[in-house]
Amino acid sequence: MRLSQYFLGRDRKGQGAVFFALACLAAALMSVAGAAKAEPFDKYSDEALSAYLGKNATVTRKVFVPMRDGVSLSTDVYLPKNMDKPLGTVFVKTPYNFNELRGSNKRLAVEAVSRGFAFVMQNERGRYFSEGEFEILGYPRTDGYDALTWIAEQDWSNGKVGTVGCSSSAEWQLALAGENHPAHAAMVPMASGAGIGRVGEFQEQGNWYTGGVQRILFIPWLYNVDNPLRAQLPSGLDQETRARLSLYNDLAGRKPQVEWKEQVKHLPVDEMLSVLGEPAGTFEDLIARAPNDPKWFEGGLYHDDAGWGVPGLWFNSWYDVSIGPNMALFNHARESGVDAETRKHQYAVVAPVPHCRFWNLGPNTKVGARNMGDTSFDTAEEIFSFFDRFLRGDKRAFSDRTPKVRYFAMGENKWKSSSAWPPKAAEEVKLYLRSDGGANSLYGDGVLSFDAPSGDETPDRFVYDPMNPVQTVGGGDCCNGGTVIPGAFDQREIEARHDVLVYTSEPLEEPLEVSGFVDAVLHVSSSAKDTDFAVKLVDVAPDGTAWIIDDTIFRTRYREGYDKEVFMEEGGVYPVDLTPMTTSNVFEKGHRIRVEVTSSNFPKFVRNLNTGGNTVSESEPVVAENAVHHDAENPSYIVLPVVK
Repeated sequence: MRLSQYFLGRDRKGQGAVFFALACLAAALMSVAGAAKAEPFDKYSDEALSAYLGKNATVTRKVFVPMRDGVSLSTDVYLPKNMDKPLGTVFVKTPYNFNELRGSNKRLAVEAVSRGFAFVMQNERGRYFSEGEFEILGYPRTDGYDALTWIAEQDWSNGKVGTVGCSSSAEWQLALAGENHPAHAAMVPMASGAGIGRVGEFQEQGNWYTGGVQRILFIPWLYNVDNPLRAQLPSGLDQETRARLSLYNDLAGRKPQVEWKEQVKHLPVDEMLSVLGEPAGTFEDLIARAPNDPKWFEGGLYHDDAGWGVPGLWFNSWYDVSIGPNMALFNHARESGVDAETRKHQYAVVAPVPHCRFWNLGPNTKVGARNMGDTSFDTAEEIFSFFDRFLRGDKRAFSDRTPKVRYFAMGENKWKSSSAWPPKAAEEVKLYLRSDGGANSLYGDGVLSFDAPSGDETPDRFVYDPMNPVQTVGGGDCCNGGTVIPGAFDQREIEARHDVLVYTSEPLEEPLEVSGFVDAVLHVSSSAKDTDFAVKLVDVAPDGTAWIIDDTIFRTRYREGYDKEVFMEEGGVYPVDLTPMTTSNVFEKGHRIRVEVTSSNFPKFVRNLNTGGNTVSESEPVVAENAVHHDAENPSYIVLPVVK
């Protein structure tokens, strides 16, 4: 029975009053819906966004927020002018310059103010107007905790804070979530991989490593961010004076330009910044650490021996630096939350874009050179609906029925949803690397087969010369000084090289969705004591275009664990289980699945000089003859999570 029929069937004496009450309820619901409807700020120009804030926000700039050790952090506070009650707070913390608010941070400020939230932005210690010495991730367990306490104590605050931000503004949130601050009501970490130390199979120590191989992106990033000799204001200035000085001096150091495509070739690696005249700083500390150095477990990184205390809305992307650790940590939060509510309210959105491009989703999205079709997703609406629920208690704003994972399946170019990652329907399927010993290059005899080898097969051999490495073309990367353009690009120029082994399946008779963690297991040998093996997953279109889907790499000395180094002996054959790749791609009918294997991916990763020594402090390489074995006793294969 419908509601109207129920009331019509009752005593008619109260019928008019009932209809009047229903009409009032409907009007109230329409009013609420109308009030919640956001303006289309994505269509606003930068000037229009600034004008909106000028008209609708009361801004207090360069407030000094005290930390427990006496250091104060520079903070800007934006409050809606029409506020009439304490507000939930949207909080962004960053090492970057926000003296002039711009980009996604300005958009967040406008969205927050327009929806009746306070918006607070703070510089990490040692950056711009904040006091103290810089440390990567910005002391999330102490400074982050103390900042939340300060916000919760303000008379304009309702005591609930939602943290949000991308990249560096996301990474510090992770360790803070492990502290379970009572005011930390919700978090939106976007592309947060550099805040993850060790989680599950991944031990990347904040993206510093993949499979024990150092990434190069942090060298140009630290050159621009770490500044031990930075300019600072005199101590003791009042807030009004600091705010006035900031109008004409933003304390932003401008270092000399560097041609990074050339500079990253410099050997030894650990002198790459000092030869530019840079004083010793964070880079020299981090580059000297092995993957299991105890110092990684003392700072601001989040490790999976910690709990999780905050509902999370995770934004990740397939062509980012560390999609694997991001999704593994999402799973960890769902399993290790401090209570059932926290475990229940973890949600992930995974787009097909590079690092921090979540505000650019829409029709005709091109990622690298590949058209992804319509990737439209209302990022702002999703974030603030999440905050409506957890900062204001509006359960209708963000439904419990929201899928736990919403992911974009490339190839099919379609948003899909799942209750878990990988999707529960995913089944592991092995594809074996096979050949007659001549898989070298696109023109070799390498085959990717569903059938395992049953006897002897000749291994595939290639020469790896660190001074002539295989070049990086696309894939997941960021923040690298322009050395690598992330995204999907054709790999055929790489596959033409003799030192790249290429294994390709037959054309598929029906579409095949691969969504989840992709494992690669190789049996290898080398003339060197230590070398690297790099693997790439590729989608080959009927016209031959070979789109990179994801890649990984592994340093063989760590094949028995990152807590020890075990070297190879010439003539020995060794299993190597590489760090998993992570993706969602539908290999369409007529497409082929391809796997590439080589020993370098430069300049995305530091080159192994094959000596068995400390690669980052050496400059004299050894040329290695490497081999991939694929006989019955030593199979090499990938494991695809195939969604039936």
